[in-house]
Parts: sequence; structure tokens; C-alpha cells
Amino acid sequence: MDIAYAVDRAYAAVQPPGGAGPNSMYIQILFFAGIFAIFYFLLIHPQQKQRKDRTAMLGALKRGDRVVTSSGLHGTVVGLNEETLVLKVADQVKLEFDRQAVGRIVSAQGEKEGT
Repeated sequence: MDIAYAVDRAYAAVQPPGGAGPNSMYIQILFFAGIFAIFYFLLIHPQQKQRKDRTAMLGALKRGDRVVTSSGLHGTVVGLNEETLVLKVADQVKLEFDRQAVGRIVSAQGEKEGT
């Protein structure tokens, strides 16, 4: 047996550098699954919850609600349909808006929020 042949056999038995064995594939899959889980819980899930809350808020609009539009206009809802709403912003001034333009519902000046 030649010494060069023995050295070649010894190097062939050693794993390649960087741990490129069969377990490294599982480690990479776990790493990417962990990254996806982090992105899901930090970005995707809160955004879905916010969208669900907004849809519920827009669905719960009714006549008499005081709202603020996304442009900052305050008014009282006097008319509704599936896509638009009519806001009374002053005496004899009514404006029609897209339902998606509502930014938030505010409480009347005399009542407390949450009641």
C-alpha cells in the first residue's frame, strides 16, 4: 500500500469543510423556518389583525356616528349605503365620501369613550 494512497483515503473519509453533511440541510431548513416565523409574528399577523379590526369598524358604522375621515374632516353620518356615506359637516352642508375614507369613529363631545 502506497503512502499517497493512504493519505487520499484519509482525506476522503473526512467531511467537507463547512459542515456540508446531511444534517446541514436540516439546519438550513430550520433557520429559514425560524426567519419566516419571526416575519409572520412581527409583520404579517399584526397587519392581518389591523385589517380585520378596520373592516369591523367600517361595517359597524351607523347613522349618528361622529367620524373623522382620513383627510381630517370631522362630521356626523347621516346616510349610508354599501360603498359610500353622507357626512353632515355643518348646518345644511352634507358631503358624500367613500366608506374607506373613514379614518376613525370618535365619541360625541358629551360622552366618554368606551361607554
